[in-house]
Amino acid sequence: MLTELVPATMRLSLLLLLGAWAVPGALGDRGFLSATAPHLDEEEKYSAHMPAHLRCDACRAVAYQMWQHLAKAEAKLHTPDSRGRQELSESEYTDVLDRSCSQNWQDYGVREVNQMKRLTGPGLSKGPERSISVMVTGGPWPTRLSRTCLQHLGDFGEDKIYEAHHQGQEAVEALLCGGAQGPCSVEAAVAREEL
Repeated sequence: MLTELVPATMRLSLLLLLGAWAVPGALGDRGFLSATAPHLDEEEKYSAHMPAHLRCDACRAVAYQMWQHLAKAEAKLHTPDSRGRQELSESEYTDVLDRSCSQNWQDYGVREVNQMKRLTGPGLSKGPERSISVMVTGGPWPTRLSRTCLQHLGDFGEDKIYEAHHQGQEAVEALLCGGAQGPCSVEAAVAREEL
């Protein structure tokens, strides 16, 4: 058998190349894990808009990216304001927020977690995952995230978003995604479950 001819450290690499996962030493090297790409429905494949069940995740991704871009831009400043903060001018933060929406969004995609499709990428993880999964990136997701970002920028305005940024990442997320009608509100969650 192939596993008898190959050292344990090479088995993992070899099995990854073959498209399967094995944990050397676990279950006598006979325990295999496999993962398949999530099955996307017609809306998830072809709609120009973010599907309703993914809007909360999309909003959280947008909030994270806006906060991250603003924090990086402020870190590049050399002179703090009177309160000791690095403060961007209106034209600078407007430009930074526009760039945060026009980025390529290639680090985001969809995967299935506990039989639910979820948007995945920077700022969306809530700790280590206990299982393996396949993430589908590219396709319509970058355009949908960019549109979602621009929509939030238009709805809330650069000034309000920058003001929330000074209170922290959670404040940006609360502004964009919370509230009674926000995509992460309880009412929105109930509406998603009814779909």
